[in-house]
Amino acid sequence: MKTTPTPLRREAENRDELFVSTRWTVVLKAGDSAATSAQALSALSELCQIYWRPLYVFLRKKGYGREDAQDLTQGFFAHLIERRGHAHADREKGRFRAFLLTALKNFIADARDREHALKRGGGMILEKLDDKTEAQIARDAKWQADEVYDREWAASLVRQTLHRLAQECALAGKGELFGYFVPYLAAPEESAIPYEEMAQRSRRAVTTSRHELARLRARYRAILREEVRGTLREVAEVDEELRYLCQVLAAA
Repeated sequence: MKTTPTPLRREAENRDELFVSTRWTVVLKAGDSAATSAQALSALSELCQIYWRPLYVFLRKKGYGREDAQDLTQGFFAHLIERRGHAHADREKGRFRAFLLTALKNFIADARDREHALKRGGGMILEKLDDKTEAQIARDAKWQADEVYDREWAASLVRQTLHRLAQECALAGKGELFGYFVPYLAAPEESAIPYEEMAQRSRRAVTTSRHELARLRARYRAILREEVRGTLREVAEVDEELRYLCQVLAAA
């Protein structure tokens, strides 16, 4: 039996579609045109800001030092945006993850671009590089650079998802509650969640804690799906990409 979407559901679907239309899909469409789309450049800049870390870690695994890897990453993004490099994206695959890595490999293979990039930048990297990241790179001896890139890509998606969910909770006056529940949002086993302990810490009933966590986990999964969808061209690719990225994280 076919159900009619409720106004709230239609609003959510419209919001999700708008979210998607301002990301990789818009960037791909702009590549088909000779005209530069301000919306596409804005979307590309946003995606680059979110996903700079996987490229940086890839370069570190390739043997570049900290400063060179950071300068190359920034220089690559500046080059990509200024020269509309997204116009050369693979129209058939349409995965921003694959496109960025291929474009970076081509960029560093060009000796002239590489030499120029080391003195460029433009402030694309927005967060400080921490020692924890460097320590993780050092422990990844068994991982190939491409594998580390995919793992960091998946981790970046999770970070962005948690950031958005934290903002939503803060706006709803539930920032403290989010802090209690965040370690369990992606927990694979329901039995592993200490509801009694969380209920005591948050001064809520156990049944209330279960309900709140279930609601947050559902929203977490929805936002993660939106984030993955925003890096793909086709909706049909979302489930496959999610499965792959979850496997990558599980193998870390």
